Amino acid sequence: MDTADARTWTEVTDPAKLREIVGEPMSRAAEKERFRLHPRDREWLAASPYVVVATTDAEGNCDASPKGDPPGIVHVLDDTTIAIPERKGNRRVDGYMNVLANPHVGLLSVLPGRRETLRINGRARVVSDAPFFEDMIVKGHKPILALVVEIDTIFYHCGKAAMRSGIWSPETWRPDTLPSQAQLVKETQVVAETVEQLEQHYGTTYEKGLY
Repeated sequence: MDTADARTWTEVTDPAKLREIVGEPMSRAAEKERFRLHPRDREWLAASPYVVVATTDAEGNCDASPKGDPPGIVHVLDDTTIAIPERKGNRRVDGYMNVLANPHVGLLSVLPGRRETLRINGRARVVSDAPFFEDMIVKGHKPILALVVEIDTIFYHCGKAAMRSGIWSPETWRPDTLPSQAQLVKETQVVAETVEQLEQHYGTTYEKGLY
């Protein structure tokens, strides 16, 4: 699309206009925020293996990083405090750098096959060791860091996005629409490795290096 077409866009810059377009939220949606974990939230977090962590630095630059582990990746410390382990990765630590500058974070906890998601907003700290690290050992490995989040708000997000996208319907899955990860890296980055070497890295080497 030619960005010159932006001349014909109708941009919304006024909160009142935004509310006029969208309308007022139903009371059930407007009042669903809670400030501490319900027993059902604990059950959800114990079953969820995947969470997306959204952060922002001091200048407002954003990052959203997925975290995955066996079910229970979000470890509950108490009714208002949770922790997310950090495993071996690419060492960019964009989100952690952001937290050092701005502690406010947003979390999206996913339960595979479930249309709804659990959203948590709060203030985070980066912790390098604590007694609860022993409770987050996977395959004999403690996390190298943990993101500890003090909960400000928590609520369930409706399933309409999953329903519209069909994300959990296998008949919609098209993983081969794009080339392999190795090919994508070779085409979009400047790397010395061959595609064959990258295929090995993102295959058996990747599997062996998860923990």
